Amino acid sequence: MKTPSTFLAGIGLRAPHHQVLQEQRPAVGFLEAHAENYMGGGAARQALIRGRDCYPVSLHGVGLSLGGAEAVDQVHLDRLRDLAEMIDPFLVSEHIAWCRLDGVCLNDLLPLPYTEEALEILVDHVDEVQNRLKRRILMENPSAYVAFSHSPIPEGVFMAELARRSGCGLLLDVNNLHVNAYNLNVSPISVMTALTADSVAEIHLAGHHIAEQNGRRILIDDHGSPVADPVWRLYREAVRLFPEAVTLVEWDSQIPDISILVAEAAKADATRRNILLEAEYDRAD
Repeated sequence: MKTPSTFLAGIGLRAPHHQVLQEQRPAVGFLEAHAENYMGGGAARQALIRGRDCYPVSLHGVGLSLGGAEAVDQVHLDRLRDLAEMIDPFLVSEHIAWCRLDGVCLNDLLPLPYTEEALEILVDHVDEVQNRLKRRILMENPSAYVAFSHSPIPEGVFMAELARRSGCGLLLDVNNLHVNAYNLNVSPISVMTALTADSVAEIHLAGHHIAEQNGRRILIDDHGSPVADPVWRLYREAVRLFPEAVTLVEWDSQIPDISILVAEAAKADATRRNILLEAEYDRAD
């Protein structure tokens, strides 16, 4: 298993960039692969193996529906286990969300109410996955567009309890924090400060767009544009709080030339270095 540089941000492994990553090997810290895209073997699996030979790889799952009330799909979990055993990623992650009901897979990651019952189900499912994979996984905070009428546990406390009870790590998506702050008036700082430094192992950066819904403006987490200034500001605070976490730039729709992704990763690297240097100066004083 390759280990990523502490100071180099990663980018997502996307089909349009497979060849250029092999030929040019741009200076990024690691590649994140959506696990479901590579479970079937064939050319896609071979591209992932070639990418793994050049860079550390993380696997980011979107289909286990760990926040759902239904049992974990055992076939899907076995496929993830087999892929992880083949690729030996340095991180495996999933979402605090659900996407399956009555055997039907939904084309979205849906949030769950932050209740004790939902937390118990999620902890059980995360335990099951970690036992099957024989490794710790990271769980990512979701974006949301409507609020539950009953969701008594603050998001940050819910995430912290999930990590404490299951032993999992956390993947902090600061774009999702900003989206939820805009859409639902959830304080991103309150979420971050509820988490322990050793629980957050990865930070995601991504773009979003503004949409109109029933006469109301909302932010849509579409991963299809550069990281916005408010998200960069939250990222700086996240680095202060979680200095050991690696960073990934997500870009999943309207995928640009790889040079744009590399530039976004370089901006994250520069931002992180500056924040860590500031922290060193503060300690020296």
